[in-house]
Amino acid sequence: MRESSARACTEPPLGGPPSGSPPRAVSMPRMTDLRWKPSVTVAAVIVRQDADGPRYLLVEEHTPEGLRLNNPAGHLEQGETPEQAVRREALEETGCRFEPTSLVGVYLARFQRPALQEDVTYLRLAYAGTCSEPEPGRLLDEGIVRTLWMRPEDIRDTQHLHRSPLVWRCIEDHLAGQRYPLELVVADRSLQAPEVKDPDTVTPPAPDSL
Repeated sequence: MRESSARACTEPPLGGPPSGSPPRAVSMPRMTDLRWKPSVTVAAVIVRQDADGPRYLLVEEHTPEGLRLNNPAGHLEQGETPEQAVRREALEETGCRFEPTSLVGVYLARFQRPALQEDVTYLRLAYAGTCSEPEPGRLLDEGIVRTLWMRPEDIRDTQHLHRSPLVWRCIEDHLAGQRYPLELVVADRSLQAPEVKDPDTVTPPAPDSL
């Protein structure tokens, strides 16, 4: 979290400014620095059809709570579209090239770690799609122990090992046929070419005419 910055705004001293004096400038924190924000993440819901039914691709990874299971997932980075982010995260965590074909859903979840004074809310965009075979020789992302193809019933029965309640929820929704078009999430071109605005300043009002 970045430190709060301050801006100058005008405020008269207690009791009002002396006659003819301009307003006094004081420092106040930017409202945008104080506003709560969720952590935005993306997840890949990857399935293959085996002789005994569907299997979903999960990763086993190190967490502060020990080894946990998760969908291939990670944080949206500045300047990325969600589709670009889910391609990147799937490749980094599984070694497979993922191509999103639909949006499974948008989810909110929250967890707390009192010992570390953490209270985090995640906003997750989960995508279904196709993936390639793992690229030979590609190292998996730091913290990833292995990838696993698991049956839905095995995933359901190991929820106590899931990193988030959203692991099973995304798969459950996918099994139910929940799909939305990719166009539902719009990434404006300003992500790559941000609009440049004037500095956020407040101009003191002009003194009243005598």
